[in-house]
Amino acid sequence: MTDATFPPATAADIRPYLEIRTASPSGWSPDGGKLLISSNLPGTSQVHRLDLGAAGLPRAAEELVQLTDFEEPIGAGYLPADPTGQGRDRLLLATDRGGNERYQLYTAGDAPPEPLTGPDDLEPLVVDEEFIHRPGGVTRDGTRIAYATNRGDGVAFDSWVRDLTTGVERAVYASGGWTGPGGFSPDGRYLAVSELTTRPGDNKVLLVDLEVVGDAPSAPGDDAVHELAPHEDPASVGTPSWLPDSSAFFFATDVGREYSGIAKGTPDGHWEYVVEPGWDAGCAIDWTGRHLLVAWNDDGRTRAELRDPTTLEVTAEVPLPGNGVAGGFRFSRDGRYVAYSFSSPLVPGDAWRYDTDTGELVRLTVSPCDVDPDTFVDAELVRFASFDGLEIPAFVFTPSEGEGPFPVVVVIHGGPESQFRPSFAPLTQYLVAEGFAVVAPNVRGSTGYGRTYQQLDDVEKRLDSVRDLEGLHDWLATQPHLDQDRAALYGGSYGGYMVLAGLAFQPDRWAAGVDIVGMSNLVTFLENTAEWRRAFREREYGSLEHDRELLEAASPITHVESMRAPLFIVHGANDPRVPLGEAEQIHEILTERGIRSELRVYHDEGHGLAKLANRIDCYPRVAAFLHEVLHA
Repeated sequence: MTDATFPPATAADIRPYLEIRTASPSGWSPDGGKLLISSNLPGTSQVHRLDLGAAGLPRAAEELVQLTDFEEPIGAGYLPADPTGQGRDRLLLATDRGGNERYQLYTAGDAPPEPLTGPDDLEPLVVDEEFIHRPGGVTRDGTRIAYATNRGDGVAFDSWVRDLTTGVERAVYASGGWTGPGGFSPDGRYLAVSELTTRPGDNKVLLVDLEVVGDAPSAPGDDAVHELAPHEDPASVGTPSWLPDSSAFFFATDVGREYSGIAKGTPDGHWEYVVEPGWDAGCAIDWTGRHLLVAWNDDGRTRAELRDPTTLEVTAEVPLPGNGVAGGFRFSRDGRYVAYSFSSPLVPGDAWRYDTDTGELVRLTVSPCDVDPDTFVDAELVRFASFDGLEIPAFVFTPSEGEGPFPVVVVIHGGPESQFRPSFAPLTQYLVAEGFAVVAPNVRGSTGYGRTYQQLDDVEKRLDSVRDLEGLHDWLATQPHLDQDRAALYGGSYGGYMVLAGLAFQPDRWAAGVDIVGMSNLVTFLENTAEWRRAFREREYGSLEHDRELLEAASPITHVESMRAPLFIVHGANDPRVPLGEAEQIHEILTERGIRSELRVYHDEGHGLAKLANRIDCYPRVAAFLHEVLHA
């Protein structure tokens, strides 16, 4: 599992925090009497069924019927109809092996006598473990499924449609790029396909007319393909949510805007903005067309409302159980109920259900938590000035006991096209309970603050985002309750790169670092990452062909001679995104130089730690490391 042995944590036991469970809804049964719940009750995210009574309430809110018990996380959703014609509720499932992200597709019934324990218990649908298959929608009659796969050449992702009754399938869109289907129109005629371009933060959405596609897959410029919201400058375009008669649809986009608003479009190509909350928004419409749900990211926190799809008037505010992050909004087929997940720094994630008829909000799951919730600490939103005067938002968690100054753990999100949002984080709450302050900045390049902000770290501007950490360190010095001299960096994936970059470019500022599956060398990362990911990542970081010098200059390993702070590294051996070599090479150099560098490798994990047993093994050691190096 690892190349070294480290002492266990000597501070308060972190295990109860790691064992806090969460749950989220993943799909309604066709009749609305059952709801699939993704829960990590068994230690990884597995499929559960919640049976609802005639009044729409759980028969036993504390009890879930476990449907799968795999070693790997697995996701599932209900098929809208039984393609076998036997009237049974059927599931569509997707899983990989050991975190390798080569997802395969299966089907199963939703009432096995015992939990299903592996792929051999499932009915294979699209399985070829050399390649990746991602589901992308099912027609309303349950006869056809769309999915993306790279099995053509191992690199490009083409969009396919498979007949679930006959098994006949065909590629319907292939451009040589990275495409993915985004659902059918209600009449089954159109398939929306999203395609990434070579520009950072840019994609296009194509409506593929399946009645026109011939035997060969369609491609850009074909009569069967119509682009939704064409644009010249980089922009984000979401896939459509259709009115039930297939005459029109709603979608999210930021074409010509700083933030994504909601637009209404028609298959003939016309579209216009209809709702613009002023923050990045998304939308969904129920099967019957009763409600248009609009949800937006308000400075990191979720807000949501229902509108009349015809008049666009607000009909209700969707109630949330707190000031946090909600997601996975899913309508029951009749449009009456909206299920969603909710999490905040004070509330571990669970499933909730809103009744659009009565306005009642019900908590559907109560996941186990052996830590007193009264000890949880909420986040304070602050902004600090970076080197060029740009205001950088950050969420701050401060211990409720003691006066400080407290040692600080700076948590940097991955992505980089992502955002730290105030949801529940077990490690954060543990650290705060142990007397650490946690600060989570959204450095330039983060999403959620407009397109201009998101583009401020692209290619040649990569190190500007690293310099934002300097501004954060300077801000710490202005806070009497925070200890600037006892501040460590912590992050995963791109956040792991930021940890290493902070230690390399700012060695006098940071006392230690924890790097989870981060990149130490942007050149070797791009050379060795999964081939299907390289083009996608090059548009953000720069290309090996044209930007090698920039990539080398921005790589922490290029400046490893400056690094002197203790470093704890965690990596999964099967990581297809950031290869294990990124951890091994910087660990080796630092060890040779006599710099403390501890590496822990998990051979059954990929891009992060998905299994509870591994988290329980790893994070007490991380906690002990932070206690030691920050003298907390």
